[in-house]
Amino acid sequence: MKVRLFFYRPVSGFTKKQFMRLLVTAVCLFSLSTVFAQGKSPLVFDKATALRYGATITPASTKAQLAVIAGEEMEGRETGTRGQERAAAYIVSQFKEAGLQPGANGQWEQHYPLYRDSLETGTITVGDRTFQFGTDFYSNVQETLNSTVEAGVVFAGYGVVTPERNDYKGLDVKGKIVMVREGVPAGVAREKASPSEKAAVAAFRGAAAVLVISRSANRFRLLNQDYLRRTDIYKFRDTSSRPGVYYITPAMAGAMMGRDSLQAEQGLLPVTSLQPVQIRFAKKDLTLWPSNVLGYLEGTDKKDEVVFITAHYDHLGIVDGKINYGADDDGSGTAAVIEMAKAFGKAAREGRRPRRSIVFMTVSGEEKGLLGSAYYTANPVYPLAKTVVDLNIDMIGRIDPEHEHDPNYIYIIGDDKISSELRPLSESVNDAYTRFTLDYKFNDPNDPHQFYSRSDHYNFARHGIPVIFYFNGTHADYHQPTDTVEKINYELLSRRAQLVFYTAWQIAMTATKL
Repeated sequence: MKVRLFFYRPVSGFTKKQFMRLLVTAVCLFSLSTVFAQGKSPLVFDKATALRYGATITPASTKAQLAVIAGEEMEGRETGTRGQERAAAYIVSQFKEAGLQPGANGQWEQHYPLYRDSLETGTITVGDRTFQFGTDFYSNVQETLNSTVEAGVVFAGYGVVTPERNDYKGLDVKGKIVMVREGVPAGVAREKASPSEKAAVAAFRGAAAVLVISRSANRFRLLNQDYLRRTDIYKFRDTSSRPGVYYITPAMAGAMMGRDSLQAEQGLLPVTSLQPVQIRFAKKDLTLWPSNVLGYLEGTDKKDEVVFITAHYDHLGIVDGKINYGADDDGSGTAAVIEMAKAFGKAAREGRRPRRSIVFMTVSGEEKGLLGSAYYTANPVYPLAKTVVDLNIDMIGRIDPEHEHDPNYIYIIGDDKISSELRPLSESVNDAYTRFTLDYKFNDPNDPHQFYSRSDHYNFARHGIPVIFYFNGTHADYHQPTDTVEKINYELLSRRAQLVFYTAWQIAMTATKL
């Protein structure tokens, strides 16, 4: 496009000063119309200020943060462990240093309950013979309630009840231990083979416990017994009354019913046992209180509207005696959130406070199923209707194999799912400040990895809140002990953090809500 130069000529009714004002206004309007024609959002007119504070996010500063967050003392930051608690305490110290206020109703941490059980006693005794959990039988520790049952055993075939077949016909199993074969006979629907279905049928008839004869039950002795006896962390504890389900070997079933293992496997068993059986199942039930860490920076004239910047600070902890450091996943995002908090805090102290309030939130429980962010969005500190956006960072310190020869990229996910205005804004910010290649590959609804639903922004999106998920993709060290600080590209990490910072700056400063 050619540019034509204009020189002032006297115009009737206008002074030179008035004419120049009109000319400047016309140029500005032309610039804005060009931006909109390109599908981009206009930037707030304070780029130099944004650059000044964004420049405080450096490779050296992010490296210093990550050295602590992904250090040995944090023990891999598994949710509900002392390593996670130490990481939370460190993040709080950094938010204080940034000049933020406690963001969770006057507290720095929003605690939430999770549960973990460990089996202390698991035995089944017949006469003078005692069978042991993990060696002779197995039961799901989370699903099985504490119980002591002493009763006779009733064999109920496959334990199937359909309009055409009733394996309980003529049997009184109330208060008894029901023994059934695994699977279903020919001609019966496969869903009837489900152990939960068989347990429900037995429970309806008053059974005290269910024993399932399983040829694979003896394979559990080959597994890590500590792992078998301890549940992973879970979200809801079900205390409703129900019979325990125990998977026993054919040899154990034969011993109970006075037959050999082959007869037990073939279902050639008497209806009732010769002697009572005692089941003892005792667990230690633990309630854990992990936390989300929230720092708050109050805005000015639009302070009731809130911009969220998030990352998860938990990782996998110690697995098989090895620390999983989680430097990229998601120590990188946590370091970025802290450094952005410091940049915005510095701006606020120097009279450049954002118009909208900003919440810097690092969540736990992500590796357990997005539990921390799910708890926050179910129990929000700030009204979800006033939450403008969630900019979520999960892994921004590495380069995936697809970009080894062109590392100037970042994956952008979810930016167009809810708001039509967020992508143009994001692209305008990137064009003006960082000039990354914004890769939308994983934003495809048909993405086989389904990354859109695999990080904490998703719980905000489920409530209709616009989101962007910033991601560098996976690599060979993903969820491995080798995800360590020396493999981080700190130049990329700091520039990617700056992109999020400038995007947050634009959203927090602009007049209109997304």
